[in-house]
Amino acid sequence: MADSVTSRRNLWRRIPLWQKILVGLALGVLAGALMGEDASVFKPIGDIFISAIKMLIVPLVFSTLVVGITAMRDPQKMGRIGLRTIVLYLITTAFAISIGLLASTIFQPGAGLDLNFDKPVQAEEAPSLVQILVDLVPQNPIDALANGNILQIIVFAIGLGISLTLIGEKGEPVVRLFESFAEAMYKLTEIVMAFAPFGVFGLIAYVSGSYGLDVLLPLAKVIGVAYLASVLHVLLVYSGLLALLGRLNPLRYLSGILDALVVAYSSASSSGTLPVSLRCAQKNLGVSEGVSGFVLPVGATINMDGTAIYQGVVALFIAQLVGVDLSLMDYGMIIVTGTLASIGTAGVPGAGLIMLSIVLAQVGLPLEAIAVIAGIDRILDMARTSVNVAGDLMVTTLVGKSEKELNMNIYNGPNRV
Repeated sequence: MADSVTSRRNLWRRIPLWQKILVGLALGVLAGALMGEDASVFKPIGDIFISAIKMLIVPLVFSTLVVGITAMRDPQKMGRIGLRTIVLYLITTAFAISIGLLASTIFQPGAGLDLNFDKPVQAEEAPSLVQILVDLVPQNPIDALANGNILQIIVFAIGLGISLTLIGEKGEPVVRLFESFAEAMYKLTEIVMAFAPFGVFGLIAYVSGSYGLDVLLPLAKVIGVAYLASVLHVLLVYSGLLALLGRLNPLRYLSGILDALVVAYSSASSSGTLPVSLRCAQKNLGVSEGVSGFVLPVGATINMDGTAIYQGVVALFIAQLVGVDLSLMDYGMIIVTGTLASIGTAGVPGAGLIMLSIVLAQVGLPLEAIAVIAGIDRILDMARTSVNVAGDLMVTTLVGKSEKELNMNIYNGPNRV
């Protein structure tokens, strides 16, 4: 009997984490479909898992950034990595909006629909570039850590890491302390992720039970177009950039990020997925701690490819819904505005709504139409978060390859942790 139990445990441990999570996701969908709103009884399981993930974010980001900066030992290298990271994020964001627009143009998700959107919606404004720069520097780093302000944490961690590097031998004891702390956080991440299948089950059961057919059917086409555009962006743009710029096998990248994608889809939180993304980058893709510890936190804060796809799809959907024909100039304006707005809304709560209202106002579409898709926002958010996380990991991999900090033995390995 004991041997039988041990054998089953060993079998469970040999199954890749992403497969376990997919089982939890499938069972959650089934439970939600069968139980309807009663499936909310499972929500606390998902909430506990999300809380545990969020518990990891601030200490993990802070420690890995400090370790990453001190490992580089070269401020010029850090500047080079930062510039490459931001340029890649902007390029992929422009591609994302374009794919969203193209998909909506081809499939016409808003054509023929008669939906009411009388509820007024307030126009949002992105903060000015000057205000963003001012807000980057924390007046109180402890307060930034306590409130989880990732951009301010990044700035403080970079400053501390550079300072520890500059003081040389005197900084070594503190560097070793952060290295030990980062290792402890990696181990804690593994422990939390062992419960991921159960957490995902709770999250998806609740979401599946909350959205009935009466909510989904009228807007099924716009959901389908957004999901199709998201998949195409990952398969064409991300895989294409890896193959062309990095000379890397995209299939290895796709198999290596599955854990992070499933958690991103179920949690709809890029920051919440960050601990899993770091684990995938280092253990599955072979990116060094220095590069992944710097690029991924930045990406989780400013990379909005999934949201950009959402802007393109929804803007065209609303134009078709109200019978407005957009010109080529309007299409170009949506691409430029959405790309620039992704910078201005970085790290701002409700960034998706801010970006969408800016884009709609720029081309003269009614902001009240935002209310039409409010009911399915969580369904769309799950897809756009998955794209954001996939983009973070793609850029991290490319930057790692360009800096010769990508372990090809791990990248070309079986991608199993």
